[in-house]
Amino acid sequence: MDKKSKSFLETYLNNASPTGFEASGQQIWLDYTRAYCDSYFTDTYGTAVCVINPDAEYKVVIEAHADEISWFVNYITPEGYIYVCRNGGSDHQIAPSMRVDIHTAKGIVKGVFGWPAIHVRTAGKEQAPSLKNIFVDVGCNSMEEVLELGVHVGCVITFEDNFMVLNKKWYTARALDNRIGGFMIAQVARRLKEKKKQLPFGLYIVNAVQEEIGLRGAQMIAHRIKPNLALVTDVCHDTSSPMYEKKKSGDQKCGKGPVLTYGPAVHNNVLNMLIDVAKKSKIPFQRAATSRSTGTDTDAFAYSNEGVPSALISLPLKYMHTTVETAHQDDVENVIKLMFDSLLQLEAGHDFSYIK
Repeated sequence: MDKKSKSFLETYLNNASPTGFEASGQQIWLDYTRAYCDSYFTDTYGTAVCVINPDAEYKVVIEAHADEISWFVNYITPEGYIYVCRNGGSDHQIAPSMRVDIHTAKGIVKGVFGWPAIHVRTAGKEQAPSLKNIFVDVGCNSMEEVLELGVHVGCVITFEDNFMVLNKKWYTARALDNRIGGFMIAQVARRLKEKKKQLPFGLYIVNAVQEEIGLRGAQMIAHRIKPNLALVTDVCHDTSSPMYEKKKSGDQKCGKGPVLTYGPAVHNNVLNMLIDVAKKSKIPFQRAATSRSTGTDTDAFAYSNEGVPSALISLPLKYMHTTVETAHQDDVENVIKLMFDSLLQLEAGHDFSYIK
C-alpha cells in the first residue's frame, strides 16, 4: 500500500461516522474517490456515489456501507451520569472502562464508560454489563452541568479508538465494519483510472449509509440507480479465533482470501462468475453459506426494483463490533483484486437470468 492509500485509510477509519451521522466520513471518501471518476452524486440521506461512464445504459454497482455502530444519549441523571441506548448493534459488554467522544453542536465532549471497582464487587454475584447499568461519566456533578457542555438526549456517542497496524500485516481499528469496504471500492476506482482501463458499462461506486440499522441506504440508492448488477462487499467473522463454533458459524479464516457466500439473495450466476475469475486470477477465496438473508446490503440490492443480480464478497474479520476489529492486509488486497478483475472481464449487456 502506498502512502496516499494508507493516509486515506487511516484518516477515513479514524473519523467518526455513526449511523445517521455519516456526512463527515462521506466527505472524506468523496474527496478521495471522485478524483478517479467522471462524476458523483449524493442522495438525501448521504449515500455517496462516484460514477465512471455515467451515460452508459448498462449499470454495474460495487458497494460498501459507510456507517459505524454507536450509542445515543438516552437519559441524564440528576447527578450528571449518562445512560445510553444503541445506534445499531453496539456491544454493551465491551463498554465498561472505554473512552468515548460525545458529538455535540459545540464540538466533541470527552467521556468514559465507568464501572464499579473490583474491590466492591462480590464474586459470583457480579452484575454483567447491560443497557440497564452501563453509563457515561463526562466529569460533571449535575444534569445542568452536563447540559452546559452541550450534551443532551439524542447526542451520538462513539468510541475513540483509532487505527493501528499489528505485526506489520494486520489492520486494527473500530469500524473496519465497514469503512474498510469503502476503502476497497475506492481502490478499485483508483486502479481503473491509473491503469487506464476502459469499461464498456457504467460503474457506480456506492458508499451507502445506514446499513447497521436495516440496509436503509442501500434500499434507497438501489431504486435511484436501478443497476443491472451489484457486487457488494462487507465483512464476515473469522471463525478460527477463540470462542466460535464452526458447526454453527462455518469455517472462515483471516489471511485465506475473500469469502464468497451462497444464499437465496446471492445470484448463482454472478457467484459462479466471481469464482471463475478468482480461479483464473489465482486469487485465494473461501466459501460460506447463509440460510436466509445475508444480513448485508446484498439483500437490499437483490430484492430492489424488479430484482438485481447480486453477490457478496466478504472480508474475514476478527472481533466484529468491537473497537479492535482486525483484518489481514492480504485479504484486503485480494478483495480489491477480485472486484477489479471481475469488472475487467464483464461485458456490457450481460444477462445473468437463470431462464432465458
